[in-house]
Amino acid sequence: MTDDEEAYTQAVLACIAFTSLFNSAGNPAMSVPLGWSRAGLPLGVQFVAPFGDEATLFRLGAQLEAEQPWFERRPPAGSLT
Repeated sequence: MTDDEEAYTQAVLACIAFTSLFNSAGNPAMSVPLGWSRAGLPLGVQFVAPFGDEATLFRLGAQLEAEQPWFERRPPAGSLT
């Protein structure tokens, strides 16, 4: 948590640099946790499909989770503070 609004804004913008492009274009995209940091935090990989092709992302997400399940994984308590 921080009271520094500028630092917070910069941190958020650094994390979403690639998502706004696809939000604006209307392309379906997903980020899936395919790795974990040493601290146990998920590391996401972003996948994008052609406009209107959400089905491909759903199929890919199902295949990736079948190979490397992430549903039950949780970051360690206090790791986000």
